[in-house]
Amino acid sequence: MKRLFAAILHRGPAYQPSQPLEAQQEWEAHRTFMNALVEDGYVVLGGPLEGTSEVLLVFRAASPEEIMSRWSEDPWAKLDLLRVSRIMPWDLRLGELK
Repeated sequence: MKRLFAAILHRGPAYQPSQPLEAQQEWEAHRTFMNALVEDGYVVLGGPLEGTSEVLLVFRAASPEEIMSRWSEDPWAKLDLLRVSRIMPWDLRLGELK
């Protein structure tokens, strides 16, 4: 059964903080990968947390292990540009996701 999970990711050592997102290694491949996750309904919300080196992603998945398995295919995960810090089940109580 699928449920919502909130994941906090952080920049890995390969990330170049002096460069914008679009100038990082394999940006286009990462962008394509992430857009496919959204199109599949697997990622329902996501984006950088302003003023930090972290990213928030909300997944619709069966388990944290499933998320980690799928995430390991991201080009940025393979290059250590972005790492998963925490994955937590999320019980949405206000608002709604479509």
